[in-house]
Amino acid sequence: MFKHVLMPALTAALLLPAGHVMAQNPPDLPLATGSGCPAVNAALTLPQAQQLALDHNPGLASARHALAATDGALQQAGAWPNPQLAVEIEDTRRATRTTTYTVSQTLELGGKRRARTDAAQLAQDMARQQLAARLSGLRSEVTLAWLEVLHNVQRLALARHSATLAERMADSTGRRVQAGKLPPLEQTRAQVAAAGIALEVSQADSEWRISQYRLNALLGRGACAGQPEGDGDVLPPLPEIGDVVRRAASAPVVRLAALEVDRRQALSAIESSKRTPDVTLSLGSKRDEEAARNALVIGVSMPLPLFDRNQGNLLQALRQADQARDDLVAAELQAQMAAAEGFETLRHARAEALSLRQQVLPAAQQAYDTATRGFTLGKFGLTEVLDAQRTLFDTQTRYLRALTGAHRADAALQALLGDDPTSAPGASH
Repeated sequence: MFKHVLMPALTAALLLPAGHVMAQNPPDLPLATGSGCPAVNAALTLPQAQQLALDHNPGLASARHALAATDGALQQAGAWPNPQLAVEIEDTRRATRTTTYTVSQTLELGGKRRARTDAAQLAQDMARQQLAARLSGLRSEVTLAWLEVLHNVQRLALARHSATLAERMADSTGRRVQAGKLPPLEQTRAQVAAAGIALEVSQADSEWRISQYRLNALLGRGACAGQPEGDGDVLPPLPEIGDVVRRAASAPVVRLAALEVDRRQALSAIESSKRTPDVTLSLGSKRDEEAARNALVIGVSMPLPLFDRNQGNLLQALRQADQARDDLVAAELQAQMAAAEGFETLRHARAEALSLRQQVLPAAQQAYDTATRGFTLGKFGLTEVLDAQRTLFDTQTRYLRALTGAHRADAALQALLGDDPTSAPGASH
């Protein structure tokens, strides 16, 4: 008789829409904020998060300043040497004094100015490539961080819902123990289960806050992330392996290594040009007070490369260019290997998430529905229903982790490959 009295209340608690909790955000979830961020609950879409990062991310701003600084280096590389003004006085007596005024201009030979300009231009190209790689990587990082917050919000909602059911189970079990319908050991088991789920709520809350801090850090100082708003059930697309191999051959790290080879060769050209001595032309006037006349002074000077022909610096530059070529080969091999590993990681993560979505989750949902219907008909006990409820929540949590893992693998692969202008962005369900 007690079971039939308690059953309607337990059924109302157990027949909550467990399968739909993942699509709902906790209604009273405050924003996990860092220092300087007010506690707000404004919605934040993925495009908004990416735009905030583009506007405020300090690492991106640093890369932009690094690129802007190369303008000065390029300008300085093309500058001509300054002329020199010289005054020479012979004899301190006014009547017999001779004063010579000359202006000298050094003429750089051997292509020194051109070599400096080429090296500075390549340094600017490298800074531009680093900025492009940072832009691509930042977009992937923000996408992943935004999705992690969204998935952690859903995980926290699931954990809180599961904790509510566990607390109700513990209360109902306690009343049945007091009525003599169950042994005291059952109440202890229910309390232990409720305490375990409470720890999971705390862990889910901590992971949510950490992910919120990480997203705020990517958005930059003064930009505070609101609650993510969007479809967290979207899987990243799986690219064709041929496209991955093609893009890996021109990955940002490979392009940077190739530019470094060119820059090292340009630096070698600078050191080679220094082996040609510069010529200094002088033009001036000489005043002879004793003879009371002026004389034109013309001069040419150049160093004699007898002892120092810059051979040491040239040898160092040539060996560094050889090192850069080896680094390029290593970068190409590393990019190919990392791309293959990233592709396999993404493929496996997608397969796991799809399997959980299409097979495991429906089976867990069906088991839960069957258990709740059987409970209302008196065919199953409360333990079977709560076991099914627990299995469903564990499967939902695992699915959210698999979704996050798939996006983490996609972010790592996209950061490695960089932007591909020939492919259009998209997602598959």
